Amino acid sequence: MNGIGSGNGRFSNMEMEYIRRHHRQQPGHNQCASALVKHIRAPVPQVWSLVRRFDQPQKYKPFVRRCVVRGNLEIGSLREVDVKSGLPATTSTERLEVLDDNEHVLSIRIIGGDHRLTNYSSVMSLHPEIIDGRPGTLVIESFVVDIPDGNTKDETCYFVEAVIKCNLKSLADVSEGIALQDRTEPIDRV
Repeated sequence: MNGIGSGNGRFSNMEMEYIRRHHRQQPGHNQCASALVKHIRAPVPQVWSLVRRFDQPQKYKPFVRRCVVRGNLEIGSLREVDVKSGLPATTSTERLEVLDDNEHVLSIRIIGGDHRLTNYSSVMSLHPEIIDGRPGTLVIESFVVDIPDGNTKDETCYFVEAVIKCNLKSLADVSEGIALQDRTEPIDRV
């Protein structure tokens, strides 16, 4: 298996199990793929309430200036995203592929726009965990994308990973800020 997370030693056994279960993208010829994890000090329902909003990614994605969804919010829905300056893009047309409120999985595919992320698709999954005795969330985001002409696999993965890391840090900051307002009591360890 040459897919996401295979044999790289960066992930715990539990993270690898979640990757095997929910992040099945296999990179093709001239594509790169990766997965990133973020531990967030906020419960899954809090984090999921932000992630599942396909129509409002700007609530936690700092590079999104505006988002307009066409039609109802359902599998196959399209959103037009305007990107803030500073990235080599201005617009992105994205399709909702998976929105699973039970498993806490969201998947999107970029199908058009003014950018270089051809055949980009991503999967984000959220998993409960305990952090310092409190409910927390393990977030895993994986992607696969074509390597643009004139770029290497490493350059492409580095760029996409940098954007995702920024988005995940922002997701953590927003979620943890809300969680502080709704502070729960620590869970007693047995």
